[in-house]
Amino acid sequence: MLLDGKRLLVTGVLTEASIAFAVARLAQEQGADVVLSGFGRGLRITERVAGRLPQPADVLELDVTDPAHIDVVADRLGERWGALDGLVHAIGFAPGSAIGGDFLATPWEDVATAVHVSTYSLASLARGMAKLLAAAGGGSIVGLDFDATVAWPSYDWMGVAKAGLESCCRYVARDLGEQQTRVNLVAAGPLKTMAAKQIAGFGDIESTWTRRAPLGWDVADTEPVARVVCALLSDWMPAVTGEIVHADGGAHAMGADIR
Repeated sequence: MLLDGKRLLVTGVLTEASIAFAVARLAQEQGADVVLSGFGRGLRITERVAGRLPQPADVLELDVTDPAHIDVVADRLGERWGALDGLVHAIGFAPGSAIGGDFLATPWEDVATAVHVSTYSLASLARGMAKLLAAAGGGSIVGLDFDATVAWPSYDWMGVAKAGLESCCRYVARDLGEQQTRVNLVAAGPLKTMAAKQIAGFGDIESTWTRRAPLGWDVADTEPVARVVCALLSDWMPAVTGEIVHADGGAHAMGADIR
């Protein structure tokens, strides 16, 4: 029971193929009390999927670009629990023009949307939940990442947003360290999630990964990544913050295909 008694907010659950769904499921199996968030047209979908967890979870509406939404969610969680042990940031979005292969043609307005939703939201949520995390003794924030050290086919401005997310993680870890809040990212290998369907070059990334990862890689299995997230949410890694943990079969460490 790695997360026994932990109170967690998990964002980004849209389908059962979502990494965040696997995190919520494993967290419940490890003893956590979990609340999900959803927004817009996806809210009803999240509510349906929440019923498929081992223990049906409540879903709060949360638009991470609206500070008022964040304040309301913080108030609701405060009324419910009085404190928050963990936050999972599994939020990312880029308009069609910002992802798909025409990098230089993307207008600033669409780039701004991608950065606001995918990058700045980590700082916004951290700021909004800081007092609740402090009330739990510090707690843990874990975000989902994709290797931003290189350029990927068609990933375009989402790749830039992820690079910003990695930097943002370090700064939030710096600013919340005094209250003992740990802030880390998990860089996953490519998985067949809803987000992956937006990437025109996903097939190329997938095939490269399966050839390069020394441990192998299954694009349909979200649990290996979810396990790392749950480990970072637990009390077993108290001195780890500002870190990017790769859960990708080891592909990031290889300079060339090995198969």
